[in-house]
Amino acid sequence: MLNYFISRIASACVVILGVSCLVFFFIHLIPGDPIEVMLGESARPADREALRQALGLNQPILTQLGQYLSNLSQFDLGRSLHSKQAISSLLWERIPATVELALSGLLVALVLAFPLGIIAALKRDTAWDHSAMTVSLLGVSIPNFWMGPLLILAFSIGLGWLPVSGRDEATSIILPALTLGTAMAAILSRMIRSTLLEVLGEDYIRTARAKGLSSYQVVLRHALRNAMLPVITLIGLQLGTLLGGAVITEIVFAWPGVGQLTIEAIQKRDYPVLQACILLISVSYVVVNTMTDLVYGALDPRVRLNES
Repeated sequence: MLNYFISRIASACVVILGVSCLVFFFIHLIPGDPIEVMLGESARPADREALRQALGLNQPILTQLGQYLSNLSQFDLGRSLHSKQAISSLLWERIPATVELALSGLLVALVLAFPLGIIAALKRDTAWDHSAMTVSLLGVSIPNFWMGPLLILAFSIGLGWLPVSGRDEATSIILPALTLGTAMAAILSRMIRSTLLEVLGEDYIRTARAKGLSSYQVVLRHALRNAMLPVITLIGLQLGTLLGGAVITEIVFAWPGVGQLTIEAIQKRDYPVLQACILLISVSYVVVNTMTDLVYGALDPRVRLNES
């Protein structure tokens, strides 16, 4: 188990290093000049050059990359080009909102997916199965930027039950969480259905039924537990996706998280802030997937044996 743990951590570190370099290069390929955005088009060339030199943007790209990685190794994300505020403090202000949204979306997905998937598996090829899969198909087909406004029109403007946007009220999380969680619930319910159907055909399930166990005991104590390994993997993958997908949802609902900060940084050409936001989302994805691999290895010894 220790060798498996070390190998996964080492792989994650290599991926994070690669992501850091890719993020740096891609950000600098974005059209637009942050100096022009900061000073305006009417600024004198001498003023532009002075500010460019003060910010270190006149240095060769590889020199900037080396400085960026050196600062990153010391957990120094730098300062915003516009507000001059430490980027770490900007992120700490926004991270709680994004984490709250991602976990709420995950909770919505789990609450919707497990009943849909279990009912579809137990009522295979019936109206229940077709209805559950139709709901999941709709959930995965409707994008967040369309689902969000639909929910706002229905529950905020039409019925007046929930706030339109912001994070000021306790109920403000409901619509963003539904928007973010329905797509994941659709994918997850289909996975639960397929894995549960596969497990229900195993010999030990027939043995459990022959012993007189109730359908409730057979499904929850035997079938569902053994069908959870691929489901856990998918949950880990989708949790990382939730953090990335939260960008669109945060814009739709004016949710003050990392996603909204990312869009603001793009509009202002604030390279350091944008790098930090994208890097945070990427690293979160890598960390979640690495933790999923470790959990999978702990639950299934065959995974550890294959790695060794």
